[in-house]
Amino acid sequence: MSEPMWWRGAVIYQVYPRSFYDANQDGVGDIQGIIAKLDYIASLGIDAIWVSPFFKSPMKDFGYDISDYRDIDPLFGNLADFDELVAKAHQKGIKIMIDQVLSHTSDQHAWFLESREDKTNDKADWYVWADAKEDGTPPNNWLSIFGGVAWQWEPRRQQYYLHNFLSSQPDLNFHNPEVRQAVLDNVEFWLKRGVDGFRLDAINFCFHDAQLRDNPSKPKELRQSIGFDEKNPYAYQYHYFNNTQDENLGFIEDIRSLLNQYPGTVALGEISSEDSLKTMSEYTQGNGRLHMGYSFDLLTEDFTAGYIRQVATSLEERVSDGWPCWSVSNHDVQRVITRWGKSQNAEHTPDLAKMLFALISSMRGSVCTYQGEELGLTEADIAYEDLQDPYGITFWPQFKGRDGCRTPHPWQRDAVNAGFSSVKPWLPVPAEHHGKSVESQEHNKDSVLNSFRHFTRWRKEFPALMYGDIEFVDSQEPVLAFVRTYQEQRLLVCFNLSASKQSLQLPTELTADATALTNHGLISATLTGESLTLPAFACFFATVK
Repeated sequence: MSEPMWWRGAVIYQVYPRSFYDANQDGVGDIQGIIAKLDYIASLGIDAIWVSPFFKSPMKDFGYDISDYRDIDPLFGNLADFDELVAKAHQKGIKIMIDQVLSHTSDQHAWFLESREDKTNDKADWYVWADAKEDGTPPNNWLSIFGGVAWQWEPRRQQYYLHNFLSSQPDLNFHNPEVRQAVLDNVEFWLKRGVDGFRLDAINFCFHDAQLRDNPSKPKELRQSIGFDEKNPYAYQYHYFNNTQDENLGFIEDIRSLLNQYPGTVALGEISSEDSLKTMSEYTQGNGRLHMGYSFDLLTEDFTAGYIRQVATSLEERVSDGWPCWSVSNHDVQRVITRWGKSQNAEHTPDLAKMLFALISSMRGSVCTYQGEELGLTEADIAYEDLQDPYGITFWPQFKGRDGCRTPHPWQRDAVNAGFSSVKPWLPVPAEHHGKSVESQEHNKDSVLNSFRHFTRWRKEFPALMYGDIEFVDSQEPVLAFVRTYQEQRLLVCFNLSASKQSLQLPTELTADATALTNHGLISATLTGESLTLPAFACFFATVK
């Protein structure tokens, strides 16, 4: 593939900086910590690192509330550290992608501090301001993802401002062309520093309905979690007006035009809308919008072959020339080995962790894998007094927030804090993670870590797995089966999603000339004639005619 297409089929490793490695021993991970562990990251066989926010911030939402888009928060280092990270990663053949949180800023950003003062200043129209109704209540019924109304009263202006997230994260007014240009200028600042791409946070939230129309209510039987917890009243509405507006497509095209000036750079959009797959299709359509998109559709608790097939099939039907990116874990949701493993009583089963990475890496698209997935880390149970996430603190005990997937990366079994830091870390390291540390798995050829390494390299030997089309094969639960095709190469791929042995009768046309591939480092299935026998959490790969 040509250099501008490096991202097709890529494995992107998400680093959550404050929890990766603490180089300066203050209890919080940092950029120098990522640099110190670049050899480890390179050993995983990944193609790019996505670094979660490290920008200057009050840290009300741990970096997703940015007060200066062009500087590094001292907690993580400085611009020289970042430049060193880019240079050293590139020396190892690793691309660097960074988060861009464009829809909102921190309430401590200079733009907002000016905007809130009055209705006539130069930044007066840079945020979404609205007058109160006659009775003093907010202008409409929009809700915040983090709970409660999405409007905050500002006494200086005698108006409400919109916040789709925390009240300390006011939404920018993208209907203002000056705002759009200023945001693009901030993006270009990092392009000039050599980044290879961006993960665009909540990219469909940039525009709001200019008429501020109420969102319609959603019937009780249709209320579902949108990324987080089903008890959140956010699920009580159809979010037709506070995000995913048609005008956003023009801004997406402006982002692409900017990236086209820096060949080889890529934009990956995080999309959470009422119909995320439809939005992904629109946002990745043609060659003038985002390169890739990913949704929350596989970040749910639904772990069935039928559901995974339905998501992928629906996406294929809609995304003709777009390119998906698959993710089953990130910094916002319960770790996948716990979320999906509990249905099989297999939360601590290494073979499940191995199979899950192989599964998402074998579907059509690229892959975002979250730090710790390569170790099979489970969700941590954080005591209330140790919670840091404002979302978890608000909704405790019905919902414990996102801290359980954000605990420090375990490096050494017997070291204090598993080798993450010599001082008390910002979140505790759970005792069970010590035994899953890098050191514990490094020299075990059958470990989750070494399976991950083996599969990333093995996968690159097969263009069909990297770039090919996908066609699903009829199968019964809990087996998922499909064929990947690229040019002359055709591969049959099957997965047993359960903890018990399964059998699958395959069509004669697939088995007549099938040649099993066994060097993938996973539990293998056995093909006898047209009958495939799959042990628990087994995989099957074969070349077919």
